[in-house]
Amino acid sequence: MALPGMPPPERIELGRIEDRWSFVYLERCTVHRDANAITATDQEGTIHIPVAVLGCLLLGPGARVTHAAMSLLGDCGASVVWVGENGVRYYAHGRSLAKSSRLLETQARLVSNNKSRLEVARTMYSWRFPGEDVEALTMQQLRGREGARVRRVYRQEAARVGINWDKRDYDRDDITTGDPVNQALTAANASLYGIVHSVIVALGCSPGLGFVHSGTDRAFVYDIADLYKAVVTIPAAFEAAASPEDNLLSQVRRKVRDAVVSERLLKTCARDILTLLKADPQEVWELDDSLSLWSGKGDTTVESGKNYAGDAT
Repeated sequence: MALPGMPPPERIELGRIEDRWSFVYLERCTVHRDANAITATDQEGTIHIPVAVLGCLLLGPGARVTHAAMSLLGDCGASVVWVGENGVRYYAHGRSLAKSSRLLETQARLVSNNKSRLEVARTMYSWRFPGEDVEALTMQQLRGREGARVRRVYRQEAARVGINWDKRDYDRDDITTGDPVNQALTAANASLYGIVHSVIVALGCSPGLGFVHSGTDRAFVYDIADLYKAVVTIPAAFEAAASPEDNLLSQVRRKVRDAVVSERLLKTCARDILTLLKADPQEVWELDDSLSLWSGKGDTTVESGKNYAGDAT
């Protein structure tokens, strides 16, 4: 019997995460479905958003979403993240494009061994220190060098845009208590976390299995996001704070969006994650997603949907 409703799009019709739009932020509107697009309606009218090319939908305060819209978003593998005022707080997210668990298993294996975990962490730090040899450095030395690099980036950006900079200082519970540049940094980083989160889950990885960060369900999100702050969020935040408009936080999100496009961040992010997990980018979207059972011998599996009572002893 045919299922009611419009059939979901075929996987071949869906864009890979590296080819998709980074994010769309919606608040104080109703999100509904029109054929294979979602619509956002408020007092000013209705806009259509093609879901098959959307990486992440950020739903802010006052946003209402219909069952039909969520069904389409799920079918198309677009991450849906519920966020707080101005996109700063993260509350929850929906399912992703991933079908296979192969990358997740690889990530878990690498993070569960101290030697391989340190190797991945060193690789991430080496990308931030081009031309430097980090193979002999401990995690403590790497953290110290990274801290000095970030402080230097802050000073350079402050000098570039001509504003005073003291230190990174903000209240997690109230973004408005900080000075303009700290408010802008917090909002910019929140947008970046949403984008990176969407790429991680679209590839089938775990946001919680971090190599540098630990103890939170978004540890890997923070790991990967730190790779791009110096070229995406920090410049955007300082530029917005130097020439603030009426809504500073909306202004900095637009600057982050522009930087994400110019830096081709989704493609870069997907490539970097696959490199860290030693996966072939050409093969990852062709991973076998058929259900199987672990054999108990190494990484091998056996066929599922079969009764193995005859094997019992």
